[in-house]
Amino acid sequence: MGGPKEVNAELLAALPDSGPVVMVNMLRLRDRAAYKRYSELTMPLIKARGGTVIWAGDGEAVAYGDAAGDRWDYVVLVRYPSRAAFLDMVASPEYAAANAHREQAVEKHAILASRETYSKLK
Repeated sequence: MGGPKEVNAELLAALPDSGPVVMVNMLRLRDRAAYKRYSELTMPLIKARGGTVIWAGDGEAVAYGDAAGDRWDYVVLVRYPSRAAFLDMVASPEYAAANAHREQAVEKHAILASRETYSKLK
């Protein structure tokens, strides 16, 4: 599968894909302007696959854990209709072009794939 080298595509593809997934993006930034450009380029790709950003915010402090090692500057929750939709996006040539801005922008980027087990929003 294509996409950035950090994407664990085989691991994601091996998980059951029976419904929506929320990708919890945790970012340690070095260039906010480059991340803004990345976001502008990826939003149409996310929307084209039925996804949406459901929440984004600045990391303020590590409330529990290693105050320096676990620090994140920005957190974004992106909901996709399936894991396959996420994998399709990150493997696209359009995403490859946007990813150059992400690589410039982030010092560290982790994405946790999560499946809802409870929501008060329903």
